[in-house]
Amino acid sequence: MNASNAPRHLLEVDDLSPAELVRILDLAELADPPQVLAGSGGVLLFEKPSARTRTSTEMAIYQLGGLPVSLSGAEVGIDTRETAEDLGRLMSGYGKVIGARVYEHHKLERMASVSSVPVINLLSDDAHPIQTLADLLTLRQCFGRLDGLCVTYVGDANNVARSLAIGCGMVGASFRISSPPGYRFDDVSLDRIRSAGTDVSVIDDPHVAVDGADAVYTDAWYSMGQEEERRIRQEAFDLWRVDESLMAAAGPDVVFLHCLPAHRGDEATNGVLDGPQSRIWPQAHNRMHSARGLILWLAEHGAAGEHAVAGEHAVAGEHAAAAEQDGS
Repeated sequence: MNASNAPRHLLEVDDLSPAELVRILDLAELADPPQVLAGSGGVLLFEKPSARTRTSTEMAIYQLGGLPVSLSGAEVGIDTRETAEDLGRLMSGYGKVIGARVYEHHKLERMASVSSVPVINLLSDDAHPIQTLADLLTLRQCFGRLDGLCVTYVGDANNVARSLAIGCGMVGASFRISSPPGYRFDDVSLDRIRSAGTDVSVIDDPHVAVDGADAVYTDAWYSMGQEEERRIRQEAFDLWRVDESLMAAAGPDVVFLHCLPAHRGDEATNGVLDGPQSRIWPQAHNRMHSARGLILWLAEHGAAGEHAVAGEHAVAGEHAAAAEQDGS
């Protein structure tokens, strides 16, 4: 396809510019979003099982007037039944947007390279950009700003941490991370994060890392596909548990975030997960709002919808009224 007609994709958060990222957060908070997917919908492919991602993205598509169609890995078989490229070509004829939750990131890249509609990374082993959108939306709602905030991530330097670090740099927030040896960012990842403009600090002691932070963030010590490492990781991460003592070291105004699901008692205690500083449920609900804002933004660029979003108060009826007037 011609480069001028190529759709925009979101495979990592810095596929956006900083201004585009902020625009998506603004669109996420529209109370009455235009029905840009009316008469169509989105196709969602899941190599990995999902609760928040599937539910939030399906609801976002529905709230934009579309029908979500979700397929499991067994039904799709990316690179087993059909190549990623063939699936990109196929599914782009069925909906206005494709979302895929995969293991290997290259599958998304290959799908996007041939798709005629936007491809959204719903999670890969390398990145989790839609989680970062929800995280930044939550932080902005908590503090009324993003610029100048300090976010400390305690735990495994994984795909969630990487995307969050990049996103923090894009909005002017600093990022600290404290991880046990063997579970830290490698030099390639740190270079990638710093290339996004992120002020990133790697700090061995989690109590030092959280001092003065505005938000403390953690994730599960072991994720899907890593259950066999559970005991090894529990021993390695034992000093990196977010408990009441660690939150006290951060200060009274800090908020706690977790992308969920939580292994209660491992990466965070019940007292923190359910405590007054926790924002994990608004954060989880913002997965839906930020996904809706993202798809609206794609529509604004003429990719995911029949018409663009004319502004923050645009509604689909305005476009219909204009078309009727032109035809009279």
